[in-house]
Amino acid sequence: MMEIFYTVTINISKLLLFLSMVLVCIRIVRGPHVGDRVVALDMLSMLGVGVAALAAIVSGSMAFIDVVLGIALIGFLATVAFAIFIVRGSK
Repeated sequence: MMEIFYTVTINISKLLLFLSMVLVCIRIVRGPHVGDRVVALDMLSMLGVGVAALAAIVSGSMAFIDVVLGIALIGFLATVAFAIFIVRGSK
């Protein structure tokens, strides 16, 4: 019984992550402002964190946790860099 629940939960998580990524990619392409695109790019990196975390859960390997931390750090730094670029470019 628990294996079925586990499998269904993993599959629903995969589907929701995929749909979220599609919607975020649409926002990146159609975003009316640069700020919308930057926020969508940050969200895409956080969805990448979710995918890597889901891979860690499915495989049972803790090596993916390092990947999760790396993606989160790079996504945060990229968002800060884009924010600084937007602020300096608007002056």
